[in-house]
Amino acid sequence: MASVTAAMVKDLREKTGAGMMDCKNALNETEGDIEAAIDWLRKKGLSKAAKKSGRIAAEGLVAVAVHETDGVVVEVNSETDFVARNEEFQALARTIALVAVEKGLTDVEALKGAHYPGGTTVAEAIANSVATIGENMTLRRVAAVNVAQGVVGQYVHNAVADGLGKIGVIVALESTGDAVVLAPLARLIALHVAAASPLALEPADLDPAVVAREKSVLADKNAGKPPHVLEKIVESGLKTFYKEVCLIDQPSIHADHANKTIGQVVKEAEKAAGAPVKLKAFVRYALGEGIEKQESDFAAEVAAAASGQL
Repeated sequence: MASVTAAMVKDLREKTGAGMMDCKNALNETEGDIEAAIDWLRKKGLSKAAKKSGRIAAEGLVAVAVHETDGVVVEVNSETDFVARNEEFQALARTIALVAVEKGLTDVEALKGAHYPGGTTVAEAIANSVATIGENMTLRRVAAVNVAQGVVGQYVHNAVADGLGKIGVIVALESTGDAVVLAPLARLIALHVAAASPLALEPADLDPAVVAREKSVLADKNAGKPPHVLEKIVESGLKTFYKEVCLIDQPSIHADHANKTIGQVVKEAEKAAGAPVKLKAFVRYALGEGIEKQESDFAAEVAAAASGQL
């Protein structure tokens, strides 16, 4: 059985809001598997966690760049948060995003091989910064949205400079309508995405594995009920889940649109825009999500060094 540490209990508690002993029991039951423990708590009715919590661990910056009807977001990682405040590193991340949007690149390897201002490639520019700053850096991921007609909005949370921060969002609105109306709408939705962290645009876009996991939790939580009753409970539960994690169905976080879903907000904007408006796509990057940061035990390291193990 895996050893359950206090740090693991604290992490699970922060992710689920469940009690300390419940978290410890969940980890013991699942042999230290955090994601399985989350599901265990939900099945016991001890947590309301609806989706995986991003594990914010890596340092660096998320950079956003928009050019007319194209937008990109990239994540460039570093070893420490200190480097994220370095002007050279900030210029590197910003320029990589500009290269990506200008060339329409959404593949990391292709972006690494792309021309970087100054006669080098993006990969060479990163290597040069590593040599200059003295800290390892990686281009982790890149994504884009675009429309033939319409606008692309952006928002950066915890910004350290223009277009650079901890969370980056781009939103594409497809329409022939008035850009003066569409631009603030796109930014408003980007703000919502940053705060509400939707998993998909609409239910059909959800990862089937995510839906299957939710069905399993709902079924196990209501085990013992007659099949026809259980089927209705699962169906109702999924509808609630979709409202929580699908952008179109999420209630707007903005006071001006109280009790309206994002889909309704977009629909109501059509009159002012003078044309139909379609919320086509969005991307939300949070720095380091999904990356586990290895925490060192300083005392253990000192002991290991003293015994010649390091």
